[in-house]
Amino acid sequence: MAKSSTFFIRTTKDLGNTNAYHEKEIDLGSYVNALAKTILVIRSVEVTFSDNTGRSSQIHPTGHATKGHAVAQFQLLTQSKTDIVLPSDKSIISTGRVSILNPSSTIQVGGEVSHDLDTAPQMYAEGYLVGTDSIFIGGAASTGFVGDVYCSVILECEVATMSSEKAMALALSQQ
Repeated sequence: MAKSSTFFIRTTKDLGNTNAYHEKEIDLGSYVNALAKTILVIRSVEVTFSDNTGRSSQIHPTGHATKGHAVAQFQLLTQSKTDIVLPSDKSIISTGRVSILNPSSTIQVGGEVSHDLDTAPQMYAEGYLVGTDSIFIGGAASTGFVGDVYCSVILECEVATMSSEKAMALALSQQ
């Protein structure tokens, strides 16, 4: 498989704060073309959960119905979905979550934060190969957040080539 220099794809998706699933398509048509033998290799995924300005999200206090706890999660996929799926789903590229606790009795940025990147291409020796024309970022955020949660991802990628038969088989296996 011939390789090129790495580059970055960046996007942000508003996950709301209602526990509902939200998703956005990321067009890869300028990088992936099975007939032209090109695929995308995602080397790493970096994720940030924030408010709409990039700052830390505020969390409801301990006296709120959520008891000061908020959770947001994301998934990066080769297929569109209508809700969060298990990491064993064949379309999963990367998954992760953030769990925040506000131990205070007032609205503020959480005092205790746990962030987990459950599955990510950097955990694989050769990254994650993508043969589809689009990938999708989806996720949900709980009502413990005062406002909407924004999930921003930076994908370190490179374009690679493989035989048209292998590229087509890869694309079909990910649809």
